[in-house]
Amino acid sequence: MLFRSCGKTASTSFTGSTKHELSLHGNVKPLQLAANGSSRLAYRSLVLKNQWNLSASSSSANAVTTFDDDEVVPSSVSDEKIGVLLLNLGGPETLDDVQPFLFNLFADPDIIRLPRLFRFLQRPLAKLISTFRAPKSKEGYASIGGGSPLRKITDEQANALKIALEKKNLNANIYVGMRYWYPFTEEAIDQIKKDKITKLVVLPLYPQYSISTSGSSIRVLQDIVKEDSYFSGLPISIIESWYQRDGYVKSMADLIEKELSAFSNPEEVMIFFSAHGVPLTYVEDAGDPYRDQMEDCIALIMGELRSRGILNSYTLAYQSRVGPVQWLKPYTDEVLVELGQKGVKSLLAVPVSFVSEHIETLEEIDMEYKELALESGIKNWGRVPALGCTSTFISDLADAVVEALPSASALATRKPGDTDSSMDLMHYLTKMFFGSILAFVLLLSPRLVSAFRNTML
Repeated sequence: MLFRSCGKTASTSFTGSTKHELSLHGNVKPLQLAANGSSRLAYRSLVLKNQWNLSASSSSANAVTTFDDDEVVPSSVSDEKIGVLLLNLGGPETLDDVQPFLFNLFADPDIIRLPRLFRFLQRPLAKLISTFRAPKSKEGYASIGGGSPLRKITDEQANALKIALEKKNLNANIYVGMRYWYPFTEEAIDQIKKDKITKLVVLPLYPQYSISTSGSSIRVLQDIVKEDSYFSGLPISIIESWYQRDGYVKSMADLIEKELSAFSNPEEVMIFFSAHGVPLTYVEDAGDPYRDQMEDCIALIMGELRSRGILNSYTLAYQSRVGPVQWLKPYTDEVLVELGQKGVKSLLAVPVSFVSEHIETLEEIDMEYKELALESGIKNWGRVPALGCTSTFISDLADAVVEALPSASALATRKPGDTDSSMDLMHYLTKMFFGSILAFVLLLSPRLVSAFRNTML
């Protein structure tokens, strides 16, 4: 395995709730924390602010500025109580956590996008899918040590970011908010309020924006802002995507260049970018910019490599598809077979959606795809590690935070008169009637349940 610890976290503390610190939410059960009802918003990066009337600046970090370690942050910023909220997916820490983690994942309306009429089935459907998928998922987590290392690595990145910001003369509280497991985003939000932060930068640890990653976590924040007077007045800057930043691009190119040098004939190696997939409907129907941003990201990384004289061929494919619907193509497993058939002998896998090692890098790429590649005729396999706590990467994230601070402003909630028509009485009764029929057919018909189970597994 290529999993490496980012470094020790004892030198500097940061803020984040533990699995047992449920006092932040009273007696709320774990399964209820992340699955909080249906979403009324189809996210699209370019129209997100207009749909929600957001007045806060949302930085995509197109402009790149380099801050020297000894550069002084303006006094107006130094006088603020700054918070940085790192958003990530989360992962089960033990095998017993797998099923409830999967429940939280599939109960998210940005992951399984049910028609409005049937959204009240979100949680029963999530229970069904998570129960059926848990055994197979447990096998995967068992193969990488019995749980996900994502929380540990994210904590280490938070610690490293705090140190990097201090070197830039900015003292900030760093918070970690996971979408589907501890510490949940809601827990981090509660702590931010308790700490009386006066300005907040939200930094999803996803280089590219997608409805199902950054968008889902941002929705949680928006839902809180609608109900909480403290957050509705708190200046917030959201960095939606940052794959364009020179620091990220160069850090990725550094890792690729280093791993290429380990091959006996580096110039013959195919660079194989494997990105996490999303259903095609997200892009074509909901306007998810993920595919465009991913393709742009690959072009930037390859442009940097070309500038260094590295002229290797490359390709991009998408992994981790689930279920019968069409996902972004080409699929990683199919491309690996095709490359083997075409005579490619050396391949360097590059996980480009991820900045931390987790199940999709340690098990899916390192085990499943490596085995498939070797069976398909590829003789030499390598894999670029995730960025983790790479110093140039962390320093660039710190620059992004500093750059985002001046644009922080309060979020405006939806207009009071903007009500949800789906709560009309007749609409509600119709929804319950037809939804109940669907629930009966799906959940009580043994034949359909069996077919559904086979499809999802």
